[in-house]
Amino acid sequence: MDYQMELALSLLAALTIGLMIGIERGWSGRESDDGERVAGVRTFSLIGLSGGTFAILGQQFGQAVVITGFIVTTALIGVSYVGHSRLSQDSGITTEFSMLLTFSLAVWAASGDPLPALSVAAVVVALLGHKQRLHSLLKKISPQTFYSAITLLLISVVILPLLPDKGYGPWQALNPYWTWWMVVLISGLSFIGYLFTQLLGQKRGTLITAIAGGLASSTAVTITMARFAKKQPATTLYAAAMLLASSIMFPRVLVEVFIVNRGLLELVWLPVCLMLLGMIIVLLLLHREQYKNGQHTANQLELTNPLQLATALKFGLFLALILLLSEAMKDWFGDTGVYALAIISGLMDVDAITLSLAKSAQGDLASTVAALGIVLACASNTLLKGLLFAGIAGVKTNMRYAFYMLLGIAPGLFYAVIQLFA
Repeated sequence: MDYQMELALSLLAALTIGLMIGIERGWSGRESDDGERVAGVRTFSLIGLSGGTFAILGQQFGQAVVITGFIVTTALIGVSYVGHSRLSQDSGITTEFSMLLTFSLAVWAASGDPLPALSVAAVVVALLGHKQRLHSLLKKISPQTFYSAITLLLISVVILPLLPDKGYGPWQALNPYWTWWMVVLISGLSFIGYLFTQLLGQKRGTLITAIAGGLASSTAVTITMARFAKKQPATTLYAAAMLLASSIMFPRVLVEVFIVNRGLLELVWLPVCLMLLGMIIVLLLLHREQYKNGQHTANQLELTNPLQLATALKFGLFLALILLLSEAMKDWFGDTGVYALAIISGLMDVDAITLSLAKSAQGDLASTVAALGIVLACASNTLLKGLLFAGIAGVKTNMRYAFYMLLGIAPGLFYAVIQLFA
């Protein structure tokens, strides 16, 4: 490319960055008088053009020119900020920081990387332009959610890299790195669900919130809905919400198998999807019954924070125990022992046994045994949710929901037993 053309494109990219950010800043302060605004389109455009110019001069006379330009620009912006804050008593520095960022991005664009610089500028404009939405979003997020995010960073970025990636103990079944990586995976899924329950709130409806709650803790949703149903004469809506939250377990299991052992997914996906389809059919029937009863609203779903360091440690220990037991049951009792462990473990937690069997299937455990074990765990967990709901809400009037759930998972369970045993 001709040098003059390349020079012109570099300056154009720098000017475009100034225009993009300047237009947003000018638009956000459009109701202010000219004297009250710190900077507008012209100022930002000049800053962008200055950054491009200093970048080109720096290529010819050394990077000291660019550093000098940045220092001078920073000093001018600082003087402007002091004067403006005295007049308006406004201590915000968003516009001033945007000016410094504009200069830096313009230098970057004119130094031979215009596309990345323009991309970052677009992100800056988006962040500046969505001020109200971001503030509204922050109001919906509780302090517990924020600290949950910090916990997730702690267990993933800080703890995980420190753990050794090799097997320990009997059968070399305990791998600290892999076990904790699974803790991070499950914690991340739970955090996403908990975050959505915070963002959706009651306005989105009980059923929609139950979907997000199912990611965080379907057991917690089941208990909450059962308590609501115990106080209400019409329990169909709460049963539907419980069933919907329980159904989230099936795609969650498929995600876990996909991450740990994609080869096993070929055996697991169809029976699990059949179970999910059966649950959806039951859900639709309950939804129809709900509207016939005229029940459209419910109490607000409340979930406790599922992501705490103590919770992560407990799940890690439980997963390590299941890993050890799965190897022991396989060695002592063969396939029958694995199936028994899957059913019993599924009553407490599907995630741990799913991850354990998916990992064991990468070794000497037959894939068909692992797949059937996962399906059995899903079945036992689903049936437990129905019985738990009936036990809390009232066995006499709510036991039918457990029976419906059993009918819903029956096709997938039947297919898995016939197909995997064949």
